[in-house]
Order: sequence, then structure tokens, then C-alpha cells
Amino acid sequence: MSSPDLADLTLDPRQPLQAQLYRCLVEWICNGRLTAGCKLPSSRRLSSTLNISRNTVTLVLEQLKAEGFLTSRAGQGVFVTNALPAYVNKPKHLAWRAQDPASASPMPRLSALGQRLQASTAFKADSGDSFPFSPGIPDLKAFPLAIWSRLYRRHKDRTSLLGYGHSQGHPSLRQALAEYLRNCRGVLCDEDQIIITNGAQEALSLCAQVLLEPGDTAIIENPGYRRARGAFQTCGAKLALAELKNGYLDVDALIKSQLHGKVLYTTPTHQYPMGGVMPASERLKLLDWATKTQCWLLEDDYDSEFSFEHKPVAALQGMAEHTPVLYMGSFSKSLQPGLRLGYLVVPKPIVQAFARAKEMLSGHSPLLTQAVVADFIEEGHFVRHLRKMRLNYREKWLHFCDLIREKLEPQAQLIARSAGMHIVLSTPNRDDIDLSRKLAKHNFGSTPLSFFYPDNPSNMGLVLGFANTSKQQREDCIDLLKDYLIS
Repeated sequence: MSSPDLADLTLDPRQPLQAQLYRCLVEWICNGRLTAGCKLPSSRRLSSTLNISRNTVTLVLEQLKAEGFLTSRAGQGVFVTNALPAYVNKPKHLAWRAQDPASASPMPRLSALGQRLQASTAFKADSGDSFPFSPGIPDLKAFPLAIWSRLYRRHKDRTSLLGYGHSQGHPSLRQALAEYLRNCRGVLCDEDQIIITNGAQEALSLCAQVLLEPGDTAIIENPGYRRARGAFQTCGAKLALAELKNGYLDVDALIKSQLHGKVLYTTPTHQYPMGGVMPASERLKLLDWATKTQCWLLEDDYDSEFSFEHKPVAALQGMAEHTPVLYMGSFSKSLQPGLRLGYLVVPKPIVQAFARAKEMLSGHSPLLTQAVVADFIEEGHFVRHLRKMRLNYREKWLHFCDLIREKLEPQAQLIARSAGMHIVLSTPNRDDIDLSRKLAKHNFGSTPLSFFYPDNPSNMGLVLGFANTSKQQREDCIDLLKDYLIS
């Protein structure tokens, strides 16, 4: 780690400089601003920064080393010691950090949402690591790094990609993506309707901010994607729940419920987490309902590329012209989560509102990454990679399902759908949060099924991603679950 420059250390030229510098460095070491092991700037650099003689700096550093505050390492520099001298009394009035948190002044209050998030325990079982069986993680070892590196080298020295870009997205990526969505997903769009986002979550946040007023009703699937709930709640929306049938949104029940919402978030091509695929006839009914009730449909085309036993149904957005549908997708699962790239296709009359909202929210997404993804799509690597992963995931899915049926039933029931990168395991009367924590101790990821039910968290089970797993890991995971379920 590089040493701090200490540029904000101010000295009064009317007072003895050596004494001032000594007192300041002692205080910063005692109160933790200069932490144990921290490397200090060289005497030459420090004298230049503070505009004082190097001899003054050298005398102070030597004195601090003699007193045990600093230590020298041959060929490396001067560092703060790992422990303060035993005789040191820490300063009582600290400008940098209070030593006793209990005595510190209270922080200003959080918002109501902030307080709920602070107190929430629902996300504590999540892990930022890409553990095997963590939902949403693709097969990272199968990613074509050689091709990706070649395309990256092609663009890495382009100075035009080092500055600011269009907040709506790099034109080459929007053009390539529009062609892909038209040809492979049946989306009716051109590049001017596409907003490139920093992942799917930003697309959700954009929709929530542009479409919803505080107090408006947002309808979500039950069970459903909980980060969509969070995006809508952040904007002060009220949530209404739409139930499922056969693992997808029950459109007839929605119509009969006479729910009136400003936005309906749905995952028709692969319902998350239950995995159902909404038939074309039901999609047409949903479009008709949305038009009559003046409700925006936010279509998350989650895992649409990975269907194992039948051809994916065309996107809801492309089934009719002039529909109130916003279509969103992401490269996190089709390529890699580290890209942090998603996209939103919006109707032409509201493109300007979304483009300006994107500009205010975060500005442009990384230009270099967008240029590489554009070439990856344009040269056909994207479609070939999806085709390869579809076969890869189908083989893993079949193996995982066979293990579950052989070793876990009847203590657990498989909710099997022939699409996607995860399975849902029902574990009635078993604490799914506890099961998830036990798996985490073995570096296996999972998400408790109860997290997806805002109104009835008693529905117990596990959502297990299988895409980023090996044969041995799948067998080990099932053996662990078997031990936990029969104990």
C-alpha cells in the first residue's frame, strides 16, 4: 500500500516547526489515523509537501523511532510500530476519531427505509463470494477468456474510451444488442430505445424512479425477486402481491383480484425463483389487462437464454406493438457478473425521460467494457457461448436433479423446471435459514426460499444454483443436505 501524503498537515510558521510536527504525528498515531504498519512518506517527500527543511523532518522521524512510535525497515522505509509504547497517554481530545464509541455524539437519524435496512436480518445469509450453488453465478471456468482478452486488447488503447460517454450507452453496443434482441428474443426495438445500465438492479431503480410516485402501487410476483421489492419500496411505493400458478404469474387470478397498480414486475420467461414459463396465450391476456388498466409491465427476461427441453417463448414485449412494456436484461448470467452491465428497452415516447434519469443517477457505464461486449456480440461469440452453456447447464441440471430424487426425497421435494441456472428445493418444516448457514460453513452458497415470500415466510426451502459447480461439489452438497435433513 502506498504511503499517505499528509498534505492536510498544517504547521504554523510562527511557532517551532519541529515541535509542531512531532506533536501532530504523535496524535495521529495515537488516535488511529496513522494505523499500525502504515508506511510514512520519505523525509524528502514530506519536507516538500510541508514546505519545511528536510533536516527538520529527519530529526522528528528519528525522535519518534527512538521513542518507539516508528520503526525502519531496511530498503523499505519508515513504518508505524505495531504497538504504542507502554508509557504513552493517548490524547484526550482527538480530532480524527473517538476512541470510545459509547461516548461519541449520536449520528443523525436514518430515513425510515434506512432504519428498516439497518435492522433487517434477511440479507445476512447472503455472501458476496461466488460460492458454488450461489444463485445467479454462471460457470465462470467456462467463460471464453482467450477471446475476451483478444477483444479487450483491441480496445484498451483507444483514447476515445477513456473519457465520458453517452449516458444512454455506447452506440456500438446498443446497435449489436438491438439486433440480437430482435433476432433471438423477438423484441421490437431499435438501438435508440436501449438504455445500457450498471446491472439489472440499476434498471429496476430507473423504472421505480421514473414510473412511480410515493404511494403508488407496485405489483410483484409472490414469491418473487426481492431486490425488485427493495427498488419499489425505496421510492415509497406500496406493494401488492400477485400469486403464481404452475410456477408462473396467474393472470386469471390477477384479473379477478381487480388489483390496480402503476407497475407490475414479472419474470414470464423463467419465473424467479419458481422457474415456470408463462405460455403465449397467458402473455396476450396479460398485455390486454395492462392496456385496459393503464399499468406498466416491467418484463425481466431472467435466464431466457437457458431453456433445456423446449424453445424459449418470445418476449412479452414483442408480442404486440405499442404496448406498455419495459424489457430488461443483464449480462451477469449470460456472460459474467463482474461486467456489471444490463440493459433496458423502453417505449419510444418515454426514451428521453429514462435517458435523462440514467444521466442523473449514474452517468455512463464503463465504455471499454461496452466496446468489448459489442464486438463479442457482433462477431458471433455471444450466441456460440450461449449455445455451449445451454448444453453445459442441461447436463449439470439433470445430474443435480437425479441426486436430489435419489438421496433427499421424501425429506425434501424438488421443484423442477426445465430452464435456468438454479433449482428450488422444498424443505417443509425445516428452518431454511439454518440450512443455508450450515451449507455456508462448507463454502456452499444458497438462498433460503422463505426470503422470496414477503407475506408468508413459512414457505421453507432452498434456492440452489448449479451452473458454477463441479460433479464432485454437487455430490458433496447433496450428501451434506441429506445429513442435515435426517438429523
